[in-house]
Formats: sequence, C-alpha cells, structure tokens
Amino acid sequence: VQLQASGGGLVQAGGSLRLSCTASRTSIRSSYMGWYRQAPGKQRELVASLGTGGNTHYADSVKGRFTISRDNAKNTVYLQMNSLKPEDTAVYYCRAGLYRIYWGQGTLVTVSS
Repeated sequence: VQLQASGGGLVQAGGSLRLSCTASRTSIRSSYMGWYRQAPGKQRELVASLGTGGNTHYADSVKGRFTISRDNAKNTVYLQMNSLKPEDTAVYYCRAGLYRIYWGQGTLVTVSS
C-alpha cells in the first residue's frame, strides 16, 4: 500500500489549500482514512477522519474550516482547508486503516501571519 500526499505549501493567514492523498494497492472506499498533522516539537494529532460509512470526525480546532472528502473513482482523499491560521502550520500526513496502518510521506503546510 502506498499513499501519495500532495498540495502543501506556503499560504497567508485566511487563505486556503487543498491536500490530496492518492492511494495505490488499497481501496479508500473500504478503508478508514485520516489526515493527521505534526507541528515542530509536538505530537502527531488527528485533524480529520473519514470512515467507510462516510462518517466524518474533526478536531475541534479545525471544525467549520476543514473538510475531508473522497473521490472513489480517483482513489483519492482530500482535505480542504479554509481560513487557515498560523497555528495550522505543520506537516500533514494521510493515514489509511485502523489496525493495519499505512502513512503517506507528509506534506508541509506553512501559514504566515
């Protein structure tokens, strides 16, 4: 299983970015998918998750600003990030699976004030 994450970059506070995570050798439709992030000096934390039934979960800090979604045809999960804040700066990782877990390589998001 491989997860290819992309879409990170430098953006000003208040701006938007869309992260993508494309999976190979596994179907996102039948997998728990999540976006996590790790800021310098901090532990990796859950940002948003998408269950196989379509249920979503968001960290309180991103509710109302971030949206997780998937395109089954493209086997890709997205994280739309709006109203970005400097505290959203982190390396963002996508994850597949709840028990047998796979991680993408991470994509850096930097939000300037």
